[in-house]
Amino acid sequence: MNDSRPTIETVAARAGVGRGTASRVVNGSSQVSPAARAAVLKAIDELGYVPNRAARNLVTRRTDCVALVISEPGDRLFSEPYFAGIVRGISSAMAQTQLQLWLSMVSSSSERERTGRFLTREHVDGVLMLSQHADDPLPAQVRARGLPLVLCGQPLAASPDVGEMPFVDADNATGGRQAAQYLLELGRRRIACVAGPQDMAAGVARLEGFREVVGGDLVEYGDFSEESGAKAMTALLEREPELDAVFAASDPMAFGAMRVLKAAGRRIPEDVAVVGFDGSPGGRHTDPPLTSVFQPTEEMGREMTRLLLGQLAGDQATESQVILETRLELRGSA
Repeated sequence: MNDSRPTIETVAARAGVGRGTASRVVNGSSQVSPAARAAVLKAIDELGYVPNRAARNLVTRRTDCVALVISEPGDRLFSEPYFAGIVRGISSAMAQTQLQLWLSMVSSSSERERTGRFLTREHVDGVLMLSQHADDPLPAQVRARGLPLVLCGQPLAASPDVGEMPFVDADNATGGRQAAQYLLELGRRRIACVAGPQDMAAGVARLEGFREVVGGDLVEYGDFSEESGAKAMTALLEREPELDAVFAASDPMAFGAMRVLKAAGRRIPEDVAVVGFDGSPGGRHTDPPLTSVFQPTEEMGREMTRLLLGQLAGDQATESQVILETRLELRGSA
């Protein structure tokens, strides 16, 4: 009996492209025009083409899997909009390829060790990493194994090797300056900061940008979570009861700060203006709506995937570091 299953040649003919173009689409290469990619994917869907991955992988030594490693507990992944935006961007870009995404949430040393053992060429073709801290050994381990790697967030480490890793990030320092400058322009003078963790580049850069404009030491630190924002705001009010503005280095920390301010009888923004950082959809529904520095999380996820696909395709022309612009979104809290 003849094998009537469609071949890559059949797909190419249906799509009106060459076999090489069809093969690049199937293999997840970024070196294909959007029109050709759409035509090939449509042909694959119409013909029901399924690549013989077992045979191809013996030749190419590819697994067709990409790991997404998030160094945070699962509850933060599903509750904080920053993570959701990044993952949406990655997923939408990956949907245009034949690659599968493998997700690992790492929040303990044992989970990190187990994940580290898994991240080899026998299991994945490349790695995307999100929310890495300065003491995280995984980026260096992955790099030492020669696996393609892209980080979300600029590395914060003294090692030149780590510093040269490909990454995508928002312009965090400019965002901190934008928030501080706006609060000054409102006439606020006792401006406090709920800063992010200082073992992460985003936490350091946002505080540095803020201090370039405001200066001072009216700062307490959180871990970007809502509860840490509430704790930091409580400490700030104890230190400076007459403060009249707060910049929180993440929207969840701003939510926590607003909760504490309201409980203390402070009106927002009349008594205390509040600015967050993320521009998350949830900020539109606080009372009042949260003024925030917007960072394009979905675009960051798409850019991470683009850089990784470039590495997988051996594209030497693909840039290795991308920093995206932030902007201040004015709502009701400041």
